[in-house]
Amino acid sequence: MRLALALFAGWLALAAQAAPPPARVQTEIDALLAALQASGCEFERNGRWHAGAEARTHLQSKREYLEGRDAIRTAEDFITLAASESSMSGRPYRVRCAGSAPVDSRGWLQQQLQGIRRNP
Repeated sequence: MRLALALFAGWLALAAQAAPPPARVQTEIDALLAALQASGCEFERNGRWHAGAEARTHLQSKREYLEGRDAIRTAEDFITLAASESSMSGRPYRVRCAGSAPVDSRGWLQQQLQGIRRNP
């Protein structure tokens, strides 16, 4: 009986571990985060503007949380689930680059993703 319980507990632990997204998806997400950090643009969340490095750190922690729940299978999943709005307030994230009006992060990141895919 103990052996059966131990085997069942081991199976549950394995089943609970999420598989990481495919390597191509991880590479695209890494490139998106690097583009945001290197852009010189600011990232707004919940009414406060943050430098690219701070935005990257925040989005990376959301990414890790969602990957741990097997919720990210594509770069688009990352954009939609982690990088488009606050999971606390529901307010959209925005990006503001020098000389330009702020835009929703979803559109900005989708545009960056298109560029990444054109020039891998």
